[in-house]
Amino acid sequence: MTDVNAMKGKRAIVTGGGTGLGAATAIGLARRGVDVCVNYNSSADAANDTVAECRKLGVQAFAVKANVAEDEDCRALVAAAVEQLGGLDVLVNNAGITKFAKHGDLDALDAEDFLRLYKVNVISVYQMTRAAQPHLAASGKGAIVNVSSIAGVAGIGSSIAYAATKGALNTMTLSLARALAPNIRVNAVCPGYIGSGWFRKYQGEAAESQTAEQVASNTPLRVASMPEDIAESILFFAGPESRHVTGEFMIIDAGMHLGFAPLKAR
Repeated sequence: MTDVNAMKGKRAIVTGGGTGLGAATAIGLARRGVDVCVNYNSSADAANDTVAECRKLGVQAFAVKANVAEDEDCRALVAAAVEQLGGLDVLVNNAGITKFAKHGDLDALDAEDFLRLYKVNVISVYQMTRAAQPHLAASGKGAIVNVSSIAGVAGIGSSIAYAATKGALNTMTLSLARALAPNIRVNAVCPGYIGSGWFRKYQGEAAESQTAEQVASNTPLRVASMPEDIAESILFFAGPESRHVTGEFMIIDAGMHLGFAPLKAR
């Protein structure tokens, strides 16, 4: 059995850690005794609220503003975390954006949309990983968890561009897992719907409520997942319970994918 205190004293960065899944992950890590650097780009108040919740759990926590789409910001973020925490053991690449567009409307997206999404959803992960690599390797048991999506497995989701970025992230997870072994493990979670305010942000409160009801009605487990539900799987990949796991994706969608065509690419 794994010691419940096995992560106590570890140090982590969570990108996009101020809201939604990122916040739930940061707080979940703090609950396990992990000191946390909460990254944000525009949600300063939310990030500070998350930091406050982490500190209530008795760990070091602080917020750092950085646009992870920019390499210079990634390097500065990692440097700040290492200076404050004394090292780095876990990197959670959670920051992500989308653009909602019907898949059948090919005029709804242009090259700039693809480039903007790729910079945040894919390139930032590479840049953060590159900046963090020496520190994660020095820890001896470094862990990287990439937040992907069922969209990257099944070609569904908010837009073709979004699905394409998450498919690329899944492939990069495999490449990085090979490249960074044996001292750093790299895995990804692939959530379905998350009641994190994502739909409310982009489509309004009514759309979010309707989507949640549809998900709960149509998934085999009859639930619409919340950030805390998905965060548990991120904590698994970040912790010693998965110490023999690398290059793996975990689909967490209450069974929604069971209604799709066979997922041979998984």
